Amino acid sequence: MNPTGTNPSSRSHPAGGVNWQNRTVLVTGAEGFIGSALVDLLVEQGAKVRAFVHYKPYGEKGNLAHHLGSPQVEMVAGDVRDAGRVDDAVAGCDTVFHLAALIGIPYSYDAPGAYVATNVVGTENIAEACRRHSVRRLVHTSTSEVYGTARTAPISEQHPLQPQSPYSASKIGADMMALSHWHAFELPVTVVRPFNTYGPRQSARAVIPTILAQLHSGAREIRLGSLAPTRDFTYVTDTARGFLALAGCDRALGESVNLGTGQEISIGDLASALIEASGRPAEVVVDPARLRPSGSEVLRLLSDNSRARAWAGWQPEVSLTEGLKRTSEWVAEHLHLFAADRYQV
Repeated sequence: MNPTGTNPSSRSHPAGGVNWQNRTVLVTGAEGFIGSALVDLLVEQGAKVRAFVHYKPYGEKGNLAHHLGSPQVEMVAGDVRDAGRVDDAVAGCDTVFHLAALIGIPYSYDAPGAYVATNVVGTENIAEACRRHSVRRLVHTSTSEVYGTARTAPISEQHPLQPQSPYSASKIGADMMALSHWHAFELPVTVVRPFNTYGPRQSARAVIPTILAQLHSGAREIRLGSLAPTRDFTYVTDTARGFLALAGCDRALGESVNLGTGQEISIGDLASALIEASGRPAEVVVDPARLRPSGSEVLRLLSDNSRARAWAGWQPEVSLTEGLKRTSEWVAEHLHLFAADRYQV
């Protein structure tokens, strides 16, 4: 499965069997948490990465600063809402990983229209450009939030979709837009549904860095929202490997595939595990400002990862204990990036 004109590489490939050597690959949202980990892995595998980053007038490149000047990474600034800019970015690419999205759930309560514009219309722009330029594969990023609170667990890809926040509604719309291009136009697309990814570089918007930033700042009270919900946490390098595996999995064409560990932990128990990992004693208290509206809180997320295992040969490698330890060390070293005393939405 080598691209035309390239020689087979002696590199080992992630599950899925694609030889990424010299392939031109577009990653949207490349400067983000998962996107930057995916760029790192693609570079390691020899790909030529076109990193589509959200335009900022001050030129900040987020988590991709270490790739500035790299001959393997081309930075392209733009906005997925701009169809023309998206079309230019997709041209000449073998594979497109679409991760660009508005992702903060609390902000979606205040600005739902922005989520529709970026997540739904942006995905339509990506899919149309991929169709025009006949890309080999589009891998579209979904989220476990589209399932809402589990009706049955573990959650398989056949679980009903429940829009319990404007964010999840916009991602359901984006998923359906991507899949419609498979059914209507035979666009080779796979929808990847990561459960709760965590690890180094994650922002304070997410629960694990929120807790760790407070701990490493010396807080004796850790302020959180509801402690009862359970989540399935996957370390970021495992999630990135899953993206590459599914980009080479023909069985996943036109399908949605979960990426999760198949294990769950409550937010309260997670906080206790992070207190232990950081070695900093503290008490957990509920902060009313961090609670979701009652009908919007997702109480349980636990993945069924059978498809990813059977179809793509993917399985998580980093345990929660090890992953939390690595993340704690990273937050401690980069504490200047966090405002531990402020709730990030």
